[in-house]
Amino acid sequence: MDAGTLALMIPIIGVSIPIVAIWTSHQQKIAKMRLDATATDTAERAAQYASKVQQLEDRVRVLERIVTDKGYDVATQIEALRDQRRVDEQGSGVPLSISSKEHV
Repeated sequence: MDAGTLALMIPIIGVSIPIVAIWTSHQQKIAKMRLDATATDTAERAAQYASKVQQLEDRVRVLERIVTDKGYDVATQIEALRDQRRVDEQGSGVPLSISSKEHV
């Protein structure tokens, strides 16, 4: 390596070192931002899941209270709903398309 090449390489290396340092710092900041975004997203999902679990637990508690209440007869209520469904399926009364003039 001659003196001219060495004289040219020294300033290039001197300028390259800060550029590489800046680029490395930038890459570290990007990685940290991605990690923070992932952590925030995970925390939000965990909060949503906790809320859903709490809602479901509350609903189960209400259902347990209803079913274990001594004055509540579940079988009778189910049969009443089945009877109502049969009436709805069979239809009752006069169809809405027939007017009162047609019946007369």
